[in-house]
Amino acid sequence: MASCLSPQEQILWDLWTNDQDDDAANQLVEKYGYLVSYHVQRITAHLPKSVSKDDVKSLGMLGLYDALKKFDRKRDLKFDTYASFRIRGSIMDGLRKEDWLPRSVRDKTKKIEQVSEQLEQQLQRPVTAEEVAKHLGMKASEVEEAIKDSLYANVLSMEEKPKDGKDDHKEGIGYSIPDQQTITPTESIIQSENYEELAREIQGLNEKEQMVISLFYQEELTLTEIGQIMDLTTSRISQIHAKAIFKLKNALADIMEA
Repeated sequence: MASCLSPQEQILWDLWTNDQDDDAANQLVEKYGYLVSYHVQRITAHLPKSVSKDDVKSLGMLGLYDALKKFDRKRDLKFDTYASFRIRGSIMDGLRKEDWLPRSVRDKTKKIEQVSEQLEQQLQRPVTAEEVAKHLGMKASEVEEAIKDSLYANVLSMEEKPKDGKDDHKEGIGYSIPDQQTITPTESIIQSENYEELAREIQGLNEKEQMVISLFYQEELTLTEIGQIMDLTTSRISQIHAKAIFKLKNALADIMEA
């Protein structure tokens, strides 16, 4: 790590590592604060508007402080890489613990799912957001937004790791630092089958929908960035994303009930 640091940064790290100097720690936190801003921007793009960015930032800052305390400079790992794991993990853990999805959204989603099931039984085919919205006296965009928020809440629940009182390596969704909190072989098989099923449903989307889902959730691009890649307006990308999520909601509901 030392070879990558400027002389001033080396001094700060020495003061913090050897003397636990608070001023040095504050300067390091300020230096790496951009990592918190980056992950806050990416994660809040998936969250309901009711979720405060300041609250998410606070969770990210906790992760950064945690990274500073636990980072081992002897490891062959850059601090910004390690801190990113901790920041994102802290945000995800905080979102899981807090009931950030408003009760009104949960109630709305429940009504939407009930009406969707009724209409699908009557029509013997998948229904559109427009059909559900008309039945409920809502806008199609309201239906799509509620389903999107519910989907992300369910994904958080599905990704949650087992807890055994230890907090080592709680790195959040998608990261691969080793975790001693392993699941059983049976649980691993079920989880793998769930993701395979969801992947098959995603493959059933049209080409534009698949691309938007991939770029948004896997590459973590913003809707504006996706629009630039696909040469479409941000509004149009948002519409494609919402429709894709609505199509996937039944598949996710089946997965969560399994």
